[in-house]
Amino acid sequence: MMVNELLLASNNRHKHDEFVRLLPGMRIMLPREIGVEFEFEENGDTFLANAYGKALELYRRARRPVIADDSGLCVDALGGAPGIMSSRYGARPDGSLLDAVQRNAFLLQRMEGRAERAAHFVCCLVLVLDEERFVVAQETVQGAIADAPRGEKGFGYDPLFVVPGRGKTIAELTDADKDEISHRGRAARRILAVLRDGA
Repeated sequence: MMVNELLLASNNRHKHDEFVRLLPGMRIMLPREIGVEFEFEENGDTFLANAYGKALELYRRARRPVIADDSGLCVDALGGAPGIMSSRYGARPDGSLLDAVQRNAFLLQRMEGRAERAAHFVCCLVLVLDEERFVVAQETVQGAIADAPRGEKGFGYDPLFVVPGRGKTIAELTDADKDEISHRGRAARRILAVLRDGA
């Protein structure tokens, strides 16, 4: 079964654009492009549970190969937070979410005065080919939390995540450099190898 088209279990255009780069030769589509309204409550207790849940739900609705991602930032000094709650970190009492700039500010506030800055990003990708066939790749990248946001590229926590040995945040890297070292880049290369092997 040759796959050259994947439905991305997300409504995030930034994430779509990144997958277009990470999976060359694949046509990556968002659910709305095929007329599917897709929302999924990420209530699993692991990155894998959330990614697999999203992928399977969208596959059942669309009946075509799906790729889903769940990723997040884990900060040692915060006991691994925000972790699987990364996109919902610092949510208001009414449940409304902070935007990326506000989440970054909230994280920096929690890190104020802390000498321990070690952190890592996690990305779990799940490729669902049909209900009985799926592939999982989970990868990490180690780094540290900056004292203030730096850089204009990337999204999410990228402006806060300093890459060891480069002295730059992910948001200061070129797309090519980011894709080479990032958690999502590493996981995507594993998925791409499966697809190219004739998934």
